[in-house]
Amino acid sequence: MNDTTARMRAIVVAAWGGAEGLRETELPRPAPGPGEILVRVHAAGVNATDWKQRTSGGLGLWADPPIVGWDASGTVEATGLGVTLFREGDEVFGMPRFPHQAGAYAEYVAAPARHFARKPPQIDHIHAAALPLVSLTAWQALFDTAQLKPGQRVLSHAAAGGFGHIAVQIAKTHGAHVVATARRHKHAFLRGLGADHLIDYTITDFTTAVRDVDIVLDPVGGDYGPRSLDVLRKGGTLVSLASPADDALKPHATALGLHAGFMLVEPDNAALAAVADLAATGRLHAAVERVFPLSEAATAHRLGETGRTTGKIVLRVRE
Repeated sequence: MNDTTARMRAIVVAAWGGAEGLRETELPRPAPGPGEILVRVHAAGVNATDWKQRTSGGLGLWADPPIVGWDASGTVEATGLGVTLFREGDEVFGMPRFPHQAGAYAEYVAAPARHFARKPPQIDHIHAAALPLVSLTAWQALFDTAQLKPGQRVLSHAAAGGFGHIAVQIAKTHGAHVVATARRHKHAFLRGLGADHLIDYTITDFTTAVRDVDIVLDPVGGDYGPRSLDVLRKGGTLVSLASPADDALKPHATALGLHAGFMLVEPDNAALAAVADLAATGRLHAAVERVFPLSEAATAHRLGETGRTTGKIVLRVRE
């Protein structure tokens, strides 16, 4: 794929800040380098990190022009030098290059082959695109960071959101007892995913409702981290996912005999393949609240920023 005249549609950040700064434009189609594949994107997942980085100006890791998005599901269009993992026509999904720019809100993405896995044939591209970032975050938080063991108690905050509802399911498939915080009208949804104990955080302080937790997953930030230390049993782990500032909790947590810190997800072919197996066998399902066309990425961001969605938002890139 060396046709430098080939073009594609993409969503770029024309101005950092509000969702109005997102623009659909036409750009040269990328070509796969050595060890890379070119993916024709069918759908792109929308994640909180997308609008957070759009608002803050990114992490200084974005290219020019800055194309939004990391979650992608699509078809391999071409392979670069040395790639043996995939062939043209394979259906794949992944979270390439994070936290560097991937550019998933586009018709084509070129990225390292091992930042993708085969899409389970049992699910469509919309639901596959909803999985990579949140499922890899949950997997790495639970197993790599907190070393979850069967029978342990896991507290998942904001459990009905994009990350939370996936974390609940992954924890349950590995034998955890899951405590979840969410508004009451979302409790039935979470029970259906396997949550064992539900707390309506709008009327109940979770620190009064749960104790002796082994692992806390906190995608919220703010005072949730310090308060979560109070519900952990000795040796327990708080995994903060909202802000690097949460690393400030480490000394206090250590003094209490606990572990705490901020975790940043990274591409992980082996974990993504394990996630694909869970999805293929029906043990993991991404709930998709809304699907928008690529051209309505700004509307999708505005909806996500309300913090009231259940599950994920996805952009349909290929009709």
